[in-house]
Amino acid sequence: MVIVYSILPNQIYSIMNNSDYNKAENAVNNVENSLQNATEKAKWKINELADRAKDYINEKRNNDEEAQQEDWLDRVKANVTDAWEDIKDKADEAWEKTKDAAEDVKAEWNKKTN
Repeated sequence: MVIVYSILPNQIYSIMNNSDYNKAENAVNNVENSLQNATEKAKWKINELADRAKDYINEKRNNDEEAQQEDWLDRVKANVTDAWEDIKDKADEAWEKTKDAAEDVKAEWNKKTN
């Protein structure tokens, strides 16, 4: 670690080596990418709902059944719930990894400056 001191009136500044920040930044970026991938891979994307609704109606028609809005919404709700759980898991993971990376950098900084 490189520490640079600059003495100004009543102040001393320390600059931490970029490698410690880079480690934390990389951890955050990896988690961010993981979370973004989870949201992009959600089972049914919003722009697919119209096609899925048509498929549902055709499925019911082919089985000589009446398509019901409530039944359709139950299917959508079940899918959204599953997608939400996936996103929530990735968000929890993002929180923990980011928090851990920040704590690691802080601990390393404290160890090297004390």
